[in-house]
Amino acid sequence: MSILRTAFVSLVLAAPLAAFAQSTATPKIDQRQAIQERRIEQGEQSGTLTPREAARLERGQDRLQAKEDKAKADGVVTKRERGGLQLAENKQSARIYGQKHDRQHDFNHNGKIDRPHPDRK
Repeated sequence: MSILRTAFVSLVLAAPLAAFAQSTATPKIDQRQAIQERRIEQGEQSGTLTPREAARLERGQDRLQAKEDKAKADGVVTKRERGGLQLAENKQSARIYGQKHDRQHDFNHNGKIDRPHPDRK
């Protein structure tokens, strides 16, 4: 009976510790940030993002990371903080889309915005 009691007490004490350790885990947020980073890199490589646009979007990614770090600082990422992070990610995603699909391109990678062809609008 003593071994069983010890095992039970260990299990009861270990469960909250495991939950606490996972309370700052943000795998979905981290995964989405990685995807957005790849979208920015792809835009740079293809020329659909100018260097200036890419730099601005990278700063946005840095702000997202700072917001996530701040949420994790107290050891718990609350549901409200997760919602705020998700909202910030949604806005950043829309910015990436908008910048990749505007008329500013740098297809020849010379650091200057390419002028659109006069026949194309």
